[in-house]
Amino acid sequence: MTEHVRVAVIGAGFGGLGAAVRLRREGVTDFVVLERAGAVGGTWRDNTYPGCACDVPSHLYSFSFAPNPEWPRNFSGQEHIRAYLERVTDVFGLRSHIRFNSEVRALRWDTERLLWEIDAGGGALTADVVVSATGPLADPKVPDVPGLDGFPGKVFHSSRWDHSYDLRGKRVAVIGTGASAIQLVPGVQPDVRRLTLFQRTPPWVLPRADRRITAAERWLHTRVPATRALRRGVLWGIREMQVNLFTKWPDQLGWIEGLATAHMAKAIKDPGMRALLTPDYRIGCKRILLSNDYYPALAQPNVDLVPSGLAAVRGSTLVAADGTEAEADAIVFGTGFRVTDMPIAERVTGAAGTTLAEEWKDGMAALRGTTAAGFPNFLTVIGPNTGLGNSSMILIIEAQLNYLADFLRQLDVLGGRAALDARPSAVRAWNRSLQQRLERTVWNSGGCDSWYLDAEGRNTVVWPGSTGEFRRVTRRVDLAEYQLLRPARIPAEAAR
Repeated sequence: MTEHVRVAVIGAGFGGLGAAVRLRREGVTDFVVLERAGAVGGTWRDNTYPGCACDVPSHLYSFSFAPNPEWPRNFSGQEHIRAYLERVTDVFGLRSHIRFNSEVRALRWDTERLLWEIDAGGGALTADVVVSATGPLADPKVPDVPGLDGFPGKVFHSSRWDHSYDLRGKRVAVIGTGASAIQLVPGVQPDVRRLTLFQRTPPWVLPRADRRITAAERWLHTRVPATRALRRGVLWGIREMQVNLFTKWPDQLGWIEGLATAHMAKAIKDPGMRALLTPDYRIGCKRILLSNDYYPALAQPNVDLVPSGLAAVRGSTLVAADGTEAEADAIVFGTGFRVTDMPIAERVTGAAGTTLAEEWKDGMAALRGTTAAGFPNFLTVIGPNTGLGNSSMILIIEAQLNYLADFLRQLDVLGGRAALDARPSAVRAWNRSLQQRLERTVWNSGGCDSWYLDAEGRNTVVWPGSTGEFRRVTRRVDLAEYQLLRPARIPAEAAR
């Protein structure tokens, strides 16, 4: 007999573990967490490249219900964030709910029984509700470069770092200048023979106000929890005040560009190189990056900057779009992730027999960033238009967990076998309002081509408001935005 659970959660990163904790706090214990890998951590398990760290302060990049007074730095590294998630898993007793090495291959909505049929690595099961917490930074994106398959050296993506390959003394090409690249470049530069950075578009980089958190601070945060809460509150408040610059007054961001330009000038003395490293779009259009060692690394004699993207590979020769050639023993892609075309969408089949990817062919859209029309009892954590350009995604996750909790309460109140399906009109109205608001933001009007935009130029990633506003709009489920579904017939197993 096929196993049945009330809730199936997909993924054991921040979103999935947060959902699991919230379910237990709501008294729901009949759930499983399906994790494709052999450990928790999500993106913080997968990304182990040299220098990997978070660009959001640690005391804000953590769950409000699981504060950590022992963060070692203002901006903690990957190993500390992963260790934090392991502790959350143990402290809240989540391991008995997690099924490792259980990649979800397919989900199909059963319109008669009103439940989800799930084909996972660990076997088949059904669930009343599915929570997809696979995250947008889970599946790497590697460009289709002509000749790449004939490259005789080593090739890997930054999120799939090959620690068995020794880069020391090698000629290494790094493709991309995003958040991962600006961390790994200074991480490997001292050890490699030659580092060639292929830069399609230069990023805006600001100083990173990082430092070691002293033992006295950690002691105080442990003994006086109010100080820890105050620190988190100040970090949150500063970012909330910044939101209007990105969403309403992008023309006022010029002074921040001045700070970034001055930061670059401290390390890059060559005017010609500074020109190549200066973006031609408004700061904030792409995510603002933080680093104190990126520019100094680029200024080292064993580093070459190619101000063009990789266009072709001819043996061990890499050819840029501007014709520049460079020899390499290894290629590291820092080219981001499949954000606007998440692979999980290809595996979810809804009530109409179409996949979520097919429904989203004209752009991702979900009611309050969480539910999509035609996919009953299916909720996405970090769904369409929930991304942030200046604050902690953990705040968005916790807001969506509030919505999940109320979604389950509403099903309980309705009683019996029931499902809630977002009304297409509600999804359209929500998305229309978002897109109108996004038009004036720096992400849409700043003059750049970013991963916030899909192939058609639609911004289906960013939330155009504050985290406080998002928390308010996801506090309760409005049943008027949903269709209530009841089974056409009562299955025999449900009647027993």
